[in-house]
Amino acid sequence: MHEQREEPIAQQAYDLIAEAYAARIDTKPHNAYYERPATLSLLPDVRGKHVLDAGCGPGWYAEWLVNRGAVVVALDANATMVRLAQERLGGRAQVRHANLAQPLDFLADSSFDLVLSTLVLDYIKDWRRAFGEFHRVLRKGGHLVFSIEHPQATYDAHRARSNYFEVEAVTALWQGFGVEVQMPSYRRPWAEVINPLISAGFVLERILEPLPTEEFRAQAPETYEVLSRQPGFLCVRAVKG
Repeated sequence: MHEQREEPIAQQAYDLIAEAYAARIDTKPHNAYYERPATLSLLPDVRGKHVLDAGCGPGWYAEWLVNRGAVVVALDANATMVRLAQERLGGRAQVRHANLAQPLDFLADSSFDLVLSTLVLDYIKDWRRAFGEFHRVLRKGGHLVFSIEHPQATYDAHRARSNYFEVEAVTALWQGFGVEVQMPSYRRPWAEVINPLISAGFVLERILEPLPTEEFRAQAPETYEVLSRQPGFLCVRAVKG
């Protein structure tokens, strides 16, 4: 009997905004001037390394990696994002349609030096499976670098209807992509960020709670003031021992 595979939680929402999201990805403040500088600061030298871009979206990170000499396999669960990433990469990376909530059977054990997963794990409920697969495909000493919405920020946004200690499905209104979208994701407590990582066999190396950059201030001064006082994203680096 085949395992029933559910559609990714945010599939329909990203179907609506994928093109507009890709058009803005280079300069969108929360990405370009907030999450991205912090995540890039956690990456090792990637020249000559085999990198899995797990949840590549329209391909910004995959292109950055390829431009610095990495051999990249990029995955995304949204077919439009896969097409947009393929167009951006122009054949310089392998871009595949894959759901990170499911086993990555097509990837060999110990075949990557780095797994990078940026702002995608919030759409996955079971991190134990996902981290287990990341651990499996990494070589010994390989790194996992990922970014997510900060657990405190997601709890604060949904406090009135949430149980902090649960992994819960929530929605947030996204604007600015030509259409208003209710974007679904999962919020979780700190324990469900760190313990699945440890259970999978990773050693935690560094955590960043980034501050917005001066470029962010120039683009979105009001949001800059908010993010200078309270967290929005969390960036993590761990290693396979």
